[in-house]
Amino acid sequence: MRVRDISRLAWDQIKRRKVVTGLCMAGISIGCAAIIVALSLGDSAQAYTEKEINSRFKMDEITVTPNSGVPNQGKNGSQGEGDNEKLDPGKLTRQKLEIISGLKHVNAAAPFQEIGWLQMLTIDNKISDIQVIGTNLSLLTKYDNTFKQGGPSELAGMAVLNYGATLGLIDNETRQSLYEAMGNDPYNNDLRLQYDNLSRMPTDLYQQQIQFQSTDYSNGKSIVSSSIRVMGILAKPKGMDENMAMYDKKIYVSLETAERLRDELNLNNDSNGQAGVYNNAIIKVDSIDNIVALEKLIQKLTLNTSTNLYQKEMLAEQFSMIKKVALGVGIFILIIASISIIVAMTMSSHQRRRQIGIMKVLGANMRQIRNMFITEAALLGFLGGLLGVVFSYLIVTGMNKIIGSAGGMGGSEGGLVIAIPLMTIPIGIAFAIMTGVLSGIYPAISASRTNALTAIKRD
Repeated sequence: MRVRDISRLAWDQIKRRKVVTGLCMAGISIGCAAIIVALSLGDSAQAYTEKEINSRFKMDEITVTPNSGVPNQGKNGSQGEGDNEKLDPGKLTRQKLEIISGLKHVNAAAPFQEIGWLQMLTIDNKISDIQVIGTNLSLLTKYDNTFKQGGPSELAGMAVLNYGATLGLIDNETRQSLYEAMGNDPYNNDLRLQYDNLSRMPTDLYQQQIQFQSTDYSNGKSIVSSSIRVMGILAKPKGMDENMAMYDKKIYVSLETAERLRDELNLNNDSNGQAGVYNNAIIKVDSIDNIVALEKLIQKLTLNTSTNLYQKEMLAEQFSMIKKVALGVGIFILIIASISIIVAMTMSSHQRRRQIGIMKVLGANMRQIRNMFITEAALLGFLGGLLGVVFSYLIVTGMNKIIGSAGGMGGSEGGLVIAIPLMTIPIGIAFAIMTGVLSGIYPAISASRTNALTAIKRD
């Protein structure tokens, strides 16, 4: 018999035995759908989690710091920037940063010169502790920042505040009285609630004049800087709530303004007192895939680098385990389905003894009989796989609706949406066909061994 004849006979049997065919297809389709949904859920959850972690932990950024492990080769005197770099090659200098910014795959390379935590004073005597950072203000938007008000300005005496810096500005008298009251009655929930509410209260600082205050520990006196105008307010980062924002207080000033503040507040210590030498820089990379290669190039400049790529590696391991477990569940369901196919086709071979006997009398050999049963089982697997694909789309659609109606991660822009990757469909169908073929081997062998004359006489 030709392959076409064997396929036609197998298809005729599938159409004739509708109940058995339907039961076998149902079992295979459930297992196939379980595999497809499990793989899709794992991939979608991993992609969503990586996106959220990247937005919070900035996995596409490289933090560059000076290499303090490189020994000095001389004493610093009145040398210029180039001489200082030769004497102390581990420093993070303007020249090195320019080299890094010219590297391939680098979207932005900006110094984030940490001046330190200072007290910010407003014109209405409100005060707040804030982290002052000197940087290139025009590059702030390259680092996933958006402006809520105003914009960057490289003019001296200008500043940009992040959203957290506008929260919790309290006048000194109110602050001291609250501290004293909470110290006298530390278990008073009303006082704690009042303080928390004040800490979350926003203040309109756009176009306002501010000053910074530090303490000269040599004489214990306070030093106040000259006035600085707020030219921009950054929007609250996506995914950050008020409780997180109230502890994230930063103000960005130009590098020129940072040098002026260091001089006015006597903050000239370590690299803070050297123009063109930075204690921190952040490199924005166009893709996470290029992080490792760029790190190696930057380290050749005798600089230290750090990233958050380990977060991605940890996620990959966790989701790999989840996918394996889910795949195991789907395979277990297919094994149960294969048992039903074995039973159904074994019974079918017993019921079709007369047909098998006639086929043998007409010249069909054992291999052709086996091929007919295996083809029939493969067709059952294929049809069950197609039905499983339909079930998987229905299941995923229902899951997306449930997630959206629950108001959780889904239903909003950028939220979790479960999608079925195209590559999972052939995987599910392949498992279904393989299940059908393996399940049909025993019935095929049993049918091929049927004695033709005995089968015809009995029936």
